[in-house]
Amino acid sequence: MHSNNFINKKNLNYGIIGNCKSAALINSDSSIDWCCLPKFDSPSVFANILDDDIGGSFKIECDSSYVLSQNYCNKTSVLITNFSNKINEFNVIDFMPRYQKENGIYYAPPEIIRIFELVKGKPKFKILYDPRLEYSNGQTNNYIKKKFIVSVIDHEKHETLYLYTDFDKKNILNHKEILLEKNHFINVSYHEKINSFDVNDVLFEFEKTKVYWRNWCSKTPTFELYNDQILRSAITLKLLTFEKTGAVLAAVTTSIPETIGEVRNWDYRFCWIRDASMVIKVFTKLGHKKIVKNFISYILNLIPDKNEKLQIMYGINGEKNLKEKTLDYLKGYENSKPVRVGNAAYLQKQNDIYGILMDAIHYQIIKFNDDNEKHEELWSIVKSIVWVVANNWKLPDKGIWEFRNEDKHFTFSKVLCWVAIDKAIKVSYLIQNGVSAKKWKPLREEIYNDIMENAWNNNLEAFTQSYDSKYLDASVLLMEPYGFIDAKNEKYIKTVKAIEKELSNDGLMFRYKNKDDFGSPTSSFTVCTFWLIDSLFKIGEENKAKKMFNQLLKHSNHLNLFSEDIDFKSKRLLGNFPQAYSHLALIDTAININLKSA
Repeated sequence: MHSNNFINKKNLNYGIIGNCKSAALINSDSSIDWCCLPKFDSPSVFANILDDDIGGSFKIECDSSYVLSQNYCNKTSVLITNFSNKINEFNVIDFMPRYQKENGIYYAPPEIIRIFELVKGKPKFKILYDPRLEYSNGQTNNYIKKKFIVSVIDHEKHETLYLYTDFDKKNILNHKEILLEKNHFINVSYHEKINSFDVNDVLFEFEKTKVYWRNWCSKTPTFELYNDQILRSAITLKLLTFEKTGAVLAAVTTSIPETIGEVRNWDYRFCWIRDASMVIKVFTKLGHKKIVKNFISYILNLIPDKNEKLQIMYGINGEKNLKEKTLDYLKGYENSKPVRVGNAAYLQKQNDIYGILMDAIHYQIIKFNDDNEKHEELWSIVKSIVWVVANNWKLPDKGIWEFRNEDKHFTFSKVLCWVAIDKAIKVSYLIQNGVSAKKWKPLREEIYNDIMENAWNNNLEAFTQSYDSKYLDASVLLMEPYGFIDAKNEKYIKTVKAIEKELSNDGLMFRYKNKDDFGSPTSSFTVCTFWLIDSLFKIGEENKAKKMFNQLLKHSNHLNLFSEDIDFKSKRLLGNFPQAYSHLALIDTAININLKSA
């Protein structure tokens, strides 16, 4: 446990709990500061993270003699916060139930369970329960009923939330001091429960949820190096999957800023097609084929008619319209406005997604090569993508970083257009003996030559962010992992070194340094640092790469979790949390280091 980060109050000191339907973020001080029910993308019931006045939270408060510590129950997503003043001690055990029933269906209700476990003495505390439904848009009122406390909002919408407990319900609502003399529980449920239950039933749910996670973890290989970080990242990614459709969320939050006080605040509770190939490859390496199959099914179900353009992102149920609005009554994370719901980037044109989609299809056909009926459907999509790329690869777009203003000829987008054709050719050989490959090869060569001629800058001796540009960009490092160029190619080696020199800052990476729509970036995009480490490793600078990797891991929070960004100066975590891209890249880099060290 990094005690330095633990006491840094200005950090994302959160643990995540969840059950593949929704999730909650719990602060190191025990406060549930973010939760949306019944699904990831529903309006929040606790949003203290976005407004510590009116957002709503659920905290356990002790006097100042208590020292708090927090960790995960080993190989699970169950979070334990320990309260101790040496004489008196108790644990708050937090989880969202998830386990398999006898009929094989997973039980994962939209609810949070908090178990109050007496360790020793006679601890006292207050329960500060303050839900604010519908993103706190209006007044939430709490009422004590015979079996539960119900929270109700009647503003633009009618919504309810139920709290079940074996504590005195009046003591909870009145914030009265409570003496813990035995184990107790609180269950916060989106639905009214039909059957009554007691603390023993809740403890049984705890055991079943623990067993579920340990079984899941047992399917993950053990690594000699960085095993704890790989496993925690894998569990975190599993928590970001939406079981119903197979979608993988970018993060569970909205509007945690990339830079404090600025406006780079986005809603990340959606599924980006771009994350697809990385998710698929990492989970295949970890042996979790079910997630891979479900995610590929999600992507294939999104594929539009043959002449309709693919979006860069979709809702977790496959929604196409992700219209963006701002919640102006919320002050934002550390007063960083605006708070956004929805994401206007869904309207952007980004040519790289076709290469990423083709990469996923190619992977599906290699890994699940006995599914001929699916292959016919996939082959139609392959031909459609080739047609789209052939007609669009010469056009400018918004690029991987989703610049909201001018379109450009971004190198990464061009490389991924090449990937689309390259993988289509490989698929052609796999399922129709290369008949179509012959006519597609000239297009692959044309795109390749275009990139080599226009993306290379002789003065900088590097591939640049876009054609005829003087700016470097971390995304260009991905030319090698996507198979466009060999790691030993002189131009790639020079590019890696140039990007390291220009964009690295005290062991962290800029995405780019040129001004974008909101000025110059001041925080590091975490995934870019992993990309650089990976690239250095591949070009032979292994010791430097390992040193950078060890340093980067120290910037996680006290639970080995990463957000999207890290502030260059303070090293605090910023941006939406926990970030799938960061954890995917962590696993990928750690596996590569393990393979080399074996």
